[in-house]
Amino acid sequence: MRVMLVEDDYYLGEAVRDHVASLGYGVDWMQRLAEAREAAETVAYELILLDLNLPDGRGIDFLKELRRRGRDVPVIILTAQDQISSRIEGLNSGADDYLIKPFDLSELSARVAAVARRYGGSANPLLQRGNLELDIARRIANIEGKPVELTAREWAVLERLVRNASGIVSKSEIEDSLYEFGAEIESNAVEVYISRLRKKLGRDTIRTVRGVGYKVGD
Repeated sequence: MRVMLVEDDYYLGEAVRDHVASLGYGVDWMQRLAEAREAAETVAYELILLDLNLPDGRGIDFLKELRRRGRDVPVIILTAQDQISSRIEGLNSGADDYLIKPFDLSELSARVAAVARRYGGSANPLLQRGNLELDIARRIANIEGKPVELTAREWAVLERLVRNASGIVSKSEIEDSLYEFGAEIESNAVEVYISRLRKKLGRDTIRTVRGVGYKVGD
């Protein structure tokens, strides 16, 4: 999952960025709305974590712009504004969820997972593909009922593939979901993660569609 974080508070932004990155996702951290608008034009983000008060404007205006243009990327508002009126405005403007600062990072993880499930077309935290089961809420993978230990990046790759089980996920799509702006990406990074997953899950769990990408199952 590729995530945009829009937050001008350095210490909070750093903590949220590092936490989301520790889940295996690529995170681009913007501290101004101008940067966020520019990034949104070039990257197909799958989640935006949005502060409401930025040095160059209101986050709520950025959210309204996205929705007016038909952009349905999920947005979770992160703000110190705890008034009911602010929450109502945020939700009515198209936000998917609302977290009041200060918040626990584990709660943020749960909110991110819940929003991702809704946009993935199922509120069920359990995803089943053949003999593979993913518990999205607890980030646990089971193969034939037995738990498999995965690194954060391995989990992120597998989650990406399972959520797109009806189609094929290209190498570039996987790279985009894992790495932020400016990250150095080794040419065989995706192949390495796929190889590791096959060793842990079984070689037939992930298929290579030559010249196109990868998919889980038949």
